[in-house]
Amino acid sequence: MVRASLLALVAGCTWAGALAQESTVYRCPGKANADGRRSDEYTNLPSAKQAKEMGCRTLEGAPITVIQSSTPRKSSDAKAPESAARASDSKVSPAEQKARDSDAKRIWEEELRKAEEALAQLKKDYNNGEPERRGDEKNYQKYQDRVAEMKTAITRKEAEIEALKREMGRVQ
Repeated sequence: MVRASLLALVAGCTWAGALAQESTVYRCPGKANADGRRSDEYTNLPSAKQAKEMGCRTLEGAPITVIQSSTPRKSSDAKAPESAARASDSKVSPAEQKARDSDAKRIWEEELRKAEEALAQLKKDYNNGEPERRGDEKNYQKYQDRVAEMKTAITRKEAEIEALKREMGRVQ
């Protein structure tokens, strides 16, 4: 499907390029393909009135890009040895994998410790929904907004801690 559209585009661009000196080239919206996407069609056939009715636009001075397609592979047999070679090259020794896992675990533990400290500080500042008022919060609504922000920050931090614990459980 894409290949046919690409072929039509290349042919249309070549044809449009050859005829561009003789007449006006229009870019018209094409029909929708199976994916629901539209591919443009290039033509010089309609008159200006017909082109406007069809929703076409002129391409005067606009660059036309021709995309060359690559040649398709003849058989899938060539892929098998290549993928097998990549799989063996990408394997890591058990000792190296264990070192990576221990590094990851150490990093997750450090992140968890920092998140728990931040959560403790947020809860301390939140003071069970009654944090101390600041001088710039003479308007009660500003105070309520800050309390709501603190509550959402605590909820986010708790979710972050749970995610870190799940990730640590997955690594172990």
